[in-house]
Amino acid sequence: MRSKDGRSAPHVVVERTFKIFSDFSHLFRKLRTCGRKVSFRSNVTPKSLSLSLVLWRKSHKFDHAAPNYVEIRQDKTKILRKLDSIQRSFLLSISGAYRTTSTAALQVLLGLPPLALKLQQEAAITNLIRLRKPDPKLQLSPDNYEQPLSRRKTHRSLFLQKDQISLSDGGLYPPSEAIYTDGSKTEKGVGAAYCRISQNQIIECWSGQLPSQATVFQAELLALSKAVEHAKTILNQTSIKIFTDNRAAIQASTNPKSRNQMARQIFLSLLSNPHIKLNWIKAHAGYFGNESADLQAKSAAESETTNIHQIKFSKAFLKTHLKKHLIQEWQRTWDDVTTGRPIQNIIPKVTFHPVCWTREEILFFTQHGPFPSYFNRFKILPSNCSCGQVGTPLHYATECILTSSWHIKKPADNFQKIWFRRVAANKNSRLLIRKIVQHINNNRALFRPD
Repeated sequence: MRSKDGRSAPHVVVERTFKIFSDFSHLFRKLRTCGRKVSFRSNVTPKSLSLSLVLWRKSHKFDHAAPNYVEIRQDKTKILRKLDSIQRSFLLSISGAYRTTSTAALQVLLGLPPLALKLQQEAAITNLIRLRKPDPKLQLSPDNYEQPLSRRKTHRSLFLQKDQISLSDGGLYPPSEAIYTDGSKTEKGVGAAYCRISQNQIIECWSGQLPSQATVFQAELLALSKAVEHAKTILNQTSIKIFTDNRAAIQASTNPKSRNQMARQIFLSLLSNPHIKLNWIKAHAGYFGNESADLQAKSAAESETTNIHQIKFSKAFLKTHLKKHLIQEWQRTWDDVTTGRPIQNIIPKVTFHPVCWTREEILFFTQHGPFPSYFNRFKILPSNCSCGQVGTPLHYATECILTSSWHIKKPADNFQKIWFRRVAANKNSRLLIRKIVQHINNNRALFRPD
């Protein structure tokens, strides 16, 4: 229900709020059940981190509620706490860290950004692409981005001929006359081109430059679209082949359900002109037509022309832009947070790539592990080691007589932060750390003071 001025009625907003919390509660129960099935592994590798994909797939169920999450400011704190609690169970299960370890530190170690930032990213995508609403905070307008088309506009009985499409390499036996297309993206720009070849001679070419934000896929589709339009004007031809080295462009252009506007237009042109055929060709294989189109596309990309072919930005570009913004916000949060400082000293910059430490290494560098100094913080044990000194991770790695077989040279007090960074970056040093923590875990009674 909306009032005359277009604003939502108050009771509708309240109802929407309860719906969001209901969704969060339902997801939290499902994820908690799923989290019990996820157990940590001794070596946190990228393969083992595939378990975290379960979390992201579940979080994407909030796409429909993401815009509402951004609008409802007064309940944001409660939602943030709920999101952290959802993600934390998975972070602990994947890493094997102690339950007192900082959530922010685990996110950085595993390369998983906070769910709140991920939800904001999904909200921006939903608002711009689906709801066509501008984002004043990021200064993004939906008019600058491609709008997905409906699933299908042609009748199901209308389809392309079988011989119109070929995904096998057509460069081995090329026809005497054909059109070759290509798209290129360099550091200087993006270009698209096609060349019409007859008897190994270039008889006609077209090339154009695209905005630097355009993708290679858009350049390939533009070149293919221009080639199809040119092929429609060729007379006295029983058939004409168009070669491109991009399989994705062919598959999108021949799919009647494609939601890309340019690909849909190519499909309609092929449907009404069955004598135009598309063929894939292997790139950089020395084929004259393909190399000529590639050279033209690169020249167009690096040219200094001001006549740029304007197209709308793709959803992929939007995701890349929002991903950079997510990294910036995540970095700001990581710099401001007061917990997980030992990890912040080792990993000052956030990234989506996990550090791939073992569980023992995570326990050592987070300083939340089987150490007397850690247990003393929670009034469980005194902080002294059985050797009489303070049982810190640094003590066991450098001077404790019970771990002398794996000692590393002790740093000066003012170089301890540098020491932790260098040990974390050295594979052999981490191996010694791993053996020390394993030895402590296997002999708990030996390291406890009498």
